[in-house]
Amino acid sequence: MSPRIPLPRASATRLATVTALVAAGLAATAAGATGSAGRDDAPRDLARTADGDATQIVMVQAPTVDDRNEVIALGLDVTEHANQRGIEVVLHDAQDAQTLRDAGFTWRVTVKDLEALTKKNRKADKVYAASVAASGLPSGRTSYRTYADYLSDMDQLARDYPSMTRPLTLANKTVLGEDIRGIEVTVDADNVKDGKPTFLLMGAHHAREWPSAEHTMEFAFDLLQSYQAGDARARDLLSRSRVILVPVVNVDGFKISRAATPLGNFSTFDYEMKRKNCSISAATPAQFRTGTCANNPAGRLRGTDLNRNYPGFWGGGGASPNWSNDTFRGDGPGSEPESDAVRKLISERAVTMMISNHTFSNLVLRPPAIAATGLAIDEPELKALGDAMASKNDYTSQASYQLYDTSGSTEDWSYWITGGFGYTFEIGDEGFHPAYEEAVVGEYLGLAPADGAGLGGNREAYWLATQAAADRNLHSVISGTAPAKHTISVSKTVTSETSPVIQLDGTTGEPLLYTDTLTTDYTSKGGQFDFDVNPSTRPLVMGRSGRDALAPPQAPITLTNPAGVPAVGASESTTFTVQGLPAVDNGWMEVSVGWPATADPEAQDWDYTLYGPDGAAVGSGATLANPEVITIPDPQPGTYTLVADNYLGGSAQYDWSGTVTFRNPNPPSPTGTKEAWLLSCADKRGNVLATREVVVDRGETVDVGNACKRVKS
Repeated sequence: MSPRIPLPRASATRLATVTALVAAGLAATAAGATGSAGRDDAPRDLARTADGDATQIVMVQAPTVDDRNEVIALGLDVTEHANQRGIEVVLHDAQDAQTLRDAGFTWRVTVKDLEALTKKNRKADKVYAASVAASGLPSGRTSYRTYADYLSDMDQLARDYPSMTRPLTLANKTVLGEDIRGIEVTVDADNVKDGKPTFLLMGAHHAREWPSAEHTMEFAFDLLQSYQAGDARARDLLSRSRVILVPVVNVDGFKISRAATPLGNFSTFDYEMKRKNCSISAATPAQFRTGTCANNPAGRLRGTDLNRNYPGFWGGGGASPNWSNDTFRGDGPGSEPESDAVRKLISERAVTMMISNHTFSNLVLRPPAIAATGLAIDEPELKALGDAMASKNDYTSQASYQLYDTSGSTEDWSYWITGGFGYTFEIGDEGFHPAYEEAVVGEYLGLAPADGAGLGGNREAYWLATQAAADRNLHSVISGTAPAKHTISVSKTVTSETSPVIQLDGTTGEPLLYTDTLTTDYTSKGGQFDFDVNPSTRPLVMGRSGRDALAPPQAPITLTNPAGVPAVGASESTTFTVQGLPAVDNGWMEVSVGWPATADPEAQDWDYTLYGPDGAAVGSGATLANPEVITIPDPQPGTYTLVADNYLGGSAQYDWSGTVTFRNPNPPSPTGTKEAWLLSCADKRGNVLATREVVVDRGETVDVGNACKRVKS
């Protein structure tokens, strides 16, 4: 008999508690909007009694996606650091701990004193900067940049490499009127209508995530220094593709975070830990509207989470409708000038590859970010590239939804609407801006103590992304002929739906509609041209992923119940083996375990947790259902362990039994719907000479002949 492994209990009681807590919090917020302050309406520290206890970070045991979604729904300060065992939460006080406890969750403390850890990291930064004249980074930096440093570095690169760079200012200013600056890198960078595919690398959507901006800036140095040094890879890729780097998207928030007096405890007025931008929601109560973004009654909690504001699937799970929550989605899809500026940039360029850098979790995440969306039809290619990049930094490569649902994220708009591949990097395994030597130098270069030491680090992952951006098997090409100085354009205007919108009272409303206009231009040099574009059909309407089975599924397995029955509160375990290709092709595995029914179904209750070949929990059955069913997609081959917990009343008479069954993967399910680019040719005066519709799929090249010759209908 194995020792009992403590697990969160997803019973009907717990689910009821979660529902009640969420409803109560949302109701309080709605009331507060008209003047009454509830716990979820007021910034959480303003109403609490300080008891002197240290702020802690805890890993809440939540082994399934549903469990982690439930933790997020409790309205606590979730760090977004999650794995297959659970999700980390900041506990500010005993009330936070009680909220978790009331919902039936257990946890372990990972940081006993957050403020002490922050001070330790800042001390380490000072020691490192004082002891090292120049790091191994392309820039030689030894400490975190201020925003002025980013502007200075981009200006310096533009001066040092004038033909290879183009300074970029995004279309919108921030809430506080700041420019959002970036830099473009390619051969003959000023020619933005060169028809090259683009890799967009961004940082600091979230203000406190300083390494995300550092890594973005370092890759700009890397690209240019490598090209100048004659590196064959850099020479090849920068002749065939363009890289746009925007180190700081959330300029207002980042400037506040970097300039703040360090507290390090995630409290309301710990502005160093500000995540959001500086907008004031229409739902913000009057008493929290005064003051500046850097000094106001709501502290760091006022603003919108830019990475929950993009229109794609906006309003769904994993984002909050509550104005003071760290994951507040904003007042509408794409409502914020900063997220809208990125949206316009991607809409006007052939961004075939995009990475949005964040911290922290050591993850490479790909679409979809919401489980209900269904896997992308490009899942095999998205996964292969994600896995390849993760092999350079030793991060976990997975679909975003496998952590928990996240609506309104950057790549979940960009991929589904434009077709360009999109990823989130969660850099590092501890803290939003931990010690510079590890979080920036180590993670970027692949040096100890980073987990990816010796593998190449994020610099090599970004080079793979640049290569993917240029790979014509992963986007589309339109070829033809055109006179010199004539502009070939592709464009389309499309309307899409958000998620069904979760309301403040917990109910779900109808989806909203939003419109995107996508356009990309190429100026001909005369004669033959190749114009790199994204596929004409959006993945949103193309269909969902599936694959043809390569072998039959595995035969069913009858689970072995160990002799004897564990006492109530104890557990026992059994193992079974899952096979793989070429013998079998298991698209799905279903573990069903039950016990004899009685007149009182709550008198006996077994709970189950399934552990995969690597020892990580891959699923659980801990409801009042009988049988409990655990479904696992694409189970990895190896030995699995099922732990049976005698939660209540299990005896010899009511012992459990179970089976494991398998089925092939779902077959491909394209909708067959095709969209077209509207291709046009205009002379140098802007007069449109010809237009036509062009349908081009991923990996396809379509030759349109003379693009400026009017096609007879």
